[in-house]
Amino acid sequence: MGNLGMITLSGLSSHLHDPMYYFLSSLSFVDLCYSTVITPKMLVNFVTEKNIISYHECMAQLYFFLVFGIAECHMLAVMAYDHCVAICNPLLYNVTMSYQVCSWLAVEVYMLGLIGVTVHTGCMLRVIFCKAKIINHYICDLFPLLELSCSSTYANELVLLCFSGLDIFGPGLTILGSYISIAASILQICSTARRSKAFSTCCSHISAVPIFYGALAIMYLQPSKVRSMDQGKVSSVFYTIIVPMLNPLIYSLRNKDVKVALNKIIEKRLFCFHRDL
Repeated sequence: MGNLGMITLSGLSSHLHDPMYYFLSSLSFVDLCYSTVITPKMLVNFVTEKNIISYHECMAQLYFFLVFGIAECHMLAVMAYDHCVAICNPLLYNVTMSYQVCSWLAVEVYMLGLIGVTVHTGCMLRVIFCKAKIINHYICDLFPLLELSCSSTYANELVLLCFSGLDIFGPGLTILGSYISIAASILQICSTARRSKAFSTCCSHISAVPIFYGALAIMYLQPSKVRSMDQGKVSSVFYTIIVPMLNPLIYSLRNKDVKVALNKIIEKRLFCFHRDL
């Protein structure tokens, strides 16, 4: 509901029709789809005696879980770049982040997600499952499924390591570089008010990023010898459920423009309601 509300608010309010909120609504769409892939099935498993999922359903869940998970990694990096341009080059912001540029960045995010998930799912379809068919997880994720394989998983683990580096370290370095540039620009601002405004622009994003990437790193970047599936299940709760749920709250409660736009829409609806009465 929070992510759907953020998408609706961005569409209804003319005050939120700029690149920053375009990417925020895109992130909300990714989070909405991401949590929809996982949470309903998990809730059903809580109330059923036997938690059963067919092979085809499992592969479908894996596919959509990965495509939206990878897209979220890169969408957060795009948002950091947008903040960097807004603070470091404010006079060129509208030219640099034009509608065409924003559209291409969003398309590239989904393309990277589709490329990554096609490779991962293609490798997983080659795996032969002949061990006890009990998945030690609440979702069909890569590592729990590979544990059930009786064929070689070397190629899968190598692909997973390479793409995890691309999809976690790549966006992570982009975010780190963006915020180093932002910090350098903020320190050069003399006005306290302008410095505070610049910092508040990034504050929400900074709150969400460490939780998401930290949980991903614990799950996907640990060596197989020290990896614990129970620890992985706990960390995956953060990036599959908690972060998608908290993102609309973080970006709305800490954002003055979002709160103003929400109040205006509520006042407009109340005015129309009272006028009709």
